[in-house]
Amino acid sequence: MVEEELEKIFLEAYEAYADAIFRHCLFRVREREKAKDITQETFTRTWEYMRSGKKIDYMRAFLYRVAKNLIIDNGRVSGRTTSLESCMEDGMQPEEDEGVPYEFSAEARMLAKYVDQLDPMYREVIIMRYMEDLSVHDIAHQIGETETNVSVRIHRAIEKLRTLGHVNLETN
Repeated sequence: MVEEELEKIFLEAYEAYADAIFRHCLFRVREREKAKDITQETFTRTWEYMRSGKKIDYMRAFLYRVAKNLIIDNGRVSGRTTSLESCMEDGMQPEEDEGVPYEFSAEARMLAKYVDQLDPMYREVIIMRYMEDLSVHDIAHQIGETETNVSVRIHRAIEKLRTLGHVNLETN
């Protein structure tokens, strides 16, 4: 593929997914500057991957996978993890700037508390489905599972959330 075509594909992906990748990173690391750095590194690594001649079949899923790996690496380096609930108790209030619609109402804080209590495999699919608005198909590609397994995992996560706090998520 010609460099100009690659650049066009990359820029379109950046326009389409940069904000969503940033929100994903912000939710996971809970520090705006780290989230910006991880988002930037996600797109840098994606560009390098594309320039090396490798093909990306599902750009959105690829970007989320790169971001997820960078977040994991970041967690290993920093050696600390924080629950969303403890961040809220410490007074963290995500700001609404740079087009990031992030307001935490009391209801959202309560939901975040329950999501933090889920097993990681359930937490991950709930975040992807309802906070990042990914389709079951995209989630399956991103985590390397079948769509059926992802659907079952989402269903089980919703049931667990309902038992934890009488949560009512819309299922489509």
